[in-house]
Amino acid sequence: MANRLSVIATRTGDDGTTGLGDGSRVAKDDARVIALGDVDEFNSTLGLLRCEPLPEVVAADLLTLQHDLFDMGAELCIPGHVALSEAQVAFLDARLAFYNAALPPLREFILPGGSRASALAHLARTAARRAERSVITLGAQAPVNAPLRQYLNRSSDLMFVLARYLNQAAGQADVYWSSRHSRVSAD
Repeated sequence: MANRLSVIATRTGDDGTTGLGDGSRVAKDDARVIALGDVDEFNSTLGLLRCEPLPEVVAADLLTLQHDLFDMGAELCIPGHVALSEAQVAFLDARLAFYNAALPPLREFILPGGSRASALAHLARTAARRAERSVITLGAQAPVNAPLRQYLNRSSDLMFVLARYLNQAAGQADVYWSSRHSRVSAD
């Protein structure tokens, strides 16, 4: 493993293809590669969020998610390989319940924002949704392990709840949406 990543620029992708973990080569715009890239982008967004001052429990949970997303990447990279389990989805369900229990009921739509960490959690939420859509697209072409879809779906839900939790931890209110149709006229 020490020398595994010693050569980064191999030039083998200059023709518009990339290698999968099973040794096969596919176009860089193949649904599997797009899904891999979107999962990587979600993971990178979590890395950015982890650079913020966060409650320790949040930072630890985000790190767990990042490791799980690497498992997901391995599964996507090797057709037929299974690396993500139902237990990892259950972990997200438990964390959703934990964070949600600390929040007041939501009766309004909220806009991304409040604290910087909350806004970054919303950005991660949208990256998770894009990754989920990519995995669903891949699933129309090739078998996809159900926990992959479930994990991304729960991850985006968790990012929404974490955005609210992080606002609360920072003493910031959520930013509520107000339709211009419901605004009171100043006339």
